[in-house]
Amino acid sequence: MGRAGATQLSAPDTQPNRVRSFLFEQLDIRGAWVQLGPAWREMTAGRDYAEPVHELLGQLAAVTALVSGNLKQAGRLTFQLRGEGAVSLLVMDCDEQLRLRGMARAVPDLAAGSLPTLLGAGSLTLTLDQAGMHQPYQSHVPLQGESLAGVFEHYLAQSEQAPTRLWLAANHETAAGLFLQALPGAALRDADGWNRVQMLADTVRADELLELGSIKLIERLFAEEDVRVYDPRPVSYHCPYDMNKIQAMLRSVGQTECDAIIADQGEIRVHDDICNHEYVLDAAAVAALFKST
Repeated sequence: MGRAGATQLSAPDTQPNRVRSFLFEQLDIRGAWVQLGPAWREMTAGRDYAEPVHELLGQLAAVTALVSGNLKQAGRLTFQLRGEGAVSLLVMDCDEQLRLRGMARAVPDLAAGSLPTLLGAGSLTLTLDQAGMHQPYQSHVPLQGESLAGVFEHYLAQSEQAPTRLWLAANHETAAGLFLQALPGAALRDADGWNRVQMLADTVRADELLELGSIKLIERLFAEEDVRVYDPRPVSYHCPYDMNKIQAMLRSVGQTECDAIIADQGEIRVHDDICNHEYVLDAAAVAALFKST
């Protein structure tokens, strides 16, 4: 860890897929930065999303990594945005090891538009599963905001009772974000501190979020502030094939229905939407599946 502008700074970010926390020590304001490259491209490979959907899902990947990386107690975090417009679903899931997976559902050939235009009336659902919980915590609220950043600023400010700001950007190569939040003592430490760092952060451009590493970005935005920068954490895409899950699902469906599908179609095809995997079982595989039960 170190301070922006000082000789003891950590080495500049040389690898993508990282989330990095930092603290304005004289202001009691915390922040975080994320930049996803290969992990983001793996997630969207073969998806063929329209440009506005690609951008929204990338922004959701960035904010999910930011929030997950700053949880007080590690856990699996899932965000779902459901809408009644052309974009009906955005999902992003992140586990304790900051391994992401996600998907979107929308009409094809979608034109650009604001978040309310694309999703219409909708809702945001957070699901958090942490060790020691009897059941996952879930929060369900209406969508409020003109952008994805605005939706999460409103949600986090309400749920954590702390002023929060987000800057998000995504394209086909990279998804990135910047997070700032005022801690309870911020106003007492510096009455103008929160307004000042917001104004500085508001100067950030989308291309800077997508291209600059965390140290360079912090130095560019907050050169005159006393910032402690913590070691980065790696973020990855994780959505492996899981035939056991598919077999368990088919067993729950039952042999009679599976045999009927085989008789009609010659095979069973199951598509895993969130991982974009296709599973194909022929008659012999289905027979072996139920023979083993």
